[in-house]
Amino acid sequence: MRIVIAGGHGQIALRLERLLAARGYEVAGLIRNPDQGDDLRAAGAEPVLCDLESASVEQVAAHLQGATAAVFAAGAGPGSGMGRKDTVDRGAAVLFAEAAERAGVRRYVVVSSMGANPDHKGDDVFDAYQRAKGEADAYVRGRAGLDWTILRPGMLTNDAGTGLVRLAASTGRGPVPRDDVAAVLAELVDAPGTVGLTLELVSGGTPVSVAVKDVAGN
Repeated sequence: MRIVIAGGHGQIALRLERLLAARGYEVAGLIRNPDQGDDLRAAGAEPVLCDLESASVEQVAAHLQGATAAVFAAGAGPGSGMGRKDTVDRGAAVLFAEAAERAGVRRYVVVSSMGANPDHKGDDVFDAYQRAKGEADAYVRGRAGLDWTILRPGMLTNDAGTGLVRLAASTGRGPVPRDDVAAVLAELVDAPGTVGLTLELVSGGTPVSVAVKDVAGN
């Protein structure tokens, strides 16, 4: 099973790559900076040079050929301006979804944001981010060729993961370690019962594997 991750050098992506590689998956991560390649190799992933802000759908689809699943975990980052919220958090997400569909990769998992909404009000950069993520999520939901799941974590922390979460259509706001987000993603990629679900995630009291099985109806 080959899994391709957009935003392969992100904090969640690197954690996810380690987990998937440890499970025996073939993992590839898209990066735009070749200097990041060694970090991906150390995580057990193949680095693939691809700038989602300039690549064509055909170029990205070529990198997705033969994959079983695709995970969009890219982001412009907290220090970026409104322009890159549009080109990365919306534009790159749309491009990656189009490319996955073109390459015939049905399983598609998105790392979104709690509160993402295309109609989100406000003029701050974070408001633009929430609109961009909401627009990207809405686009993915409309793609008939994708078996999508959208994951919306709460406030991300670098605390050590506990392996205990709350995963539901609506959880209420709260923090969640990036370790636990990656652990949930690792379960979601092979959880067909979660197709078509938009899920919120915060720390809680349920083991990750059980939480995913519960929402999948297993």
